[in-house]
Amino acid sequence: MIDSIKEKFNELFEGEPVIVRSPGRVNLIGEHTDYNMGFVLPAAIDKAVYYAIKPRDDKKVNLFAFDLNEGWQFEVNNIGKSEKSWANYLIGVVDQINKSGKEIMGFDCVFGGNIPIGAGLSSSAAIEAGLAFALNSLFNLGFDKLDLVKLAQRAENQFVGVQCGIMDQYINIFGKKGNVLRIDCRSLDYEYFPFEFDDVSVVLFNTNVSHSLASSEYNQRRQECSSGVDIIKRQYPHVESLRDVTPAMLEENRDKLDGVIYKRCKYVIEENQRLLNACEALNNNNLSEFGQYMYGSHQGLSKEYEVSCPELDYLVELVSGREGVYGARMMGGGFGGCTINLIKNNYVDSVWQLVKENYKKKFGIEAEVYVTSINNGTEIIEL
Repeated sequence: MIDSIKEKFNELFEGEPVIVRSPGRVNLIGEHTDYNMGFVLPAAIDKAVYYAIKPRDDKKVNLFAFDLNEGWQFEVNNIGKSEKSWANYLIGVVDQINKSGKEIMGFDCVFGGNIPIGAGLSSSAAIEAGLAFALNSLFNLGFDKLDLVKLAQRAENQFVGVQCGIMDQYINIFGKKGNVLRIDCRSLDYEYFPFEFDDVSVVLFNTNVSHSLASSEYNQRRQECSSGVDIIKRQYPHVESLRDVTPAMLEENRDKLDGVIYKRCKYVIEENQRLLNACEALNNNNLSEFGQYMYGSHQGLSKEYEVSCPELDYLVELVSGREGVYGARMMGGGFGGCTINLIKNNYVDSVWQLVKENYKKKFGIEAEVYVTSINNGTEIIEL
């Protein structure tokens, strides 16, 4: 991949580029907790976007998307939306650098990668944060890591127009091989936890379904959590989000809460605790216990938060309790996408065969598999 991207750069532009690697991510546990000011536990993975990039001495920017075989040009001091949607993720980063008051020259850039698009591995954050990191290095802009995270998130929120949270950009910049990253979505503090299981792969099974409910139901869940907070706050004025609510406080207010709202709140409160327990399991090098918290997370997402679907439930059910599988759950917003599974390396093929055959038989759809491992966040790999 790197050789092909360098080759393309040399074909289109002059000089030796810097090579930057910007990874995709998985979230091991902690779903729908981010907007409730809770915790998430992502990791950067070995699938990544690669940049070959070199500064120019004028204000012209030449972008080339290797995977699409398409180019786009613009001027640093004349920012506008592109008709090519991929280019807006990059233009948005330059726009945010301009808004920060820092100045850059133009640059030539070829990028491409092997993060599957639409699998929930956050290729968009890899594109934004990767470019922000590269430009910060090339032009000595002096942004620290958290500045880069926030800048990349603003590029997606304000320029692309997608209201994503901060997790994807955060893990992209802060990821570390052999570690998962616990992010506190309220304070933005973080802590690394060891994940050094060389005989275990992080395996994603893609349902290849995407139910149209996803965005409307997502907004509804946010509203339901917010309603629960408003009711509990009457008795406990310090409560700002579900992060502040204990199981005892929830039970005390149970008769005041609509049944559905109670279930939503219960899931979020329990998921935060599951995540904290799962981190302790990692500290104790206990992957079996960690896997049980993943299964618990899936049950909560399916039965209480109700963001799963028959396809996701079936994939988790199919591998549950099978030899070589430590844990599994749906990953992401829900209503389709992937399950994330922790599987011993020498069992990956047999589990994949089982999934492939049975899933096709039941739903008439081909599942897809992505086998990944935990790797570093964005880095320069060749000067």
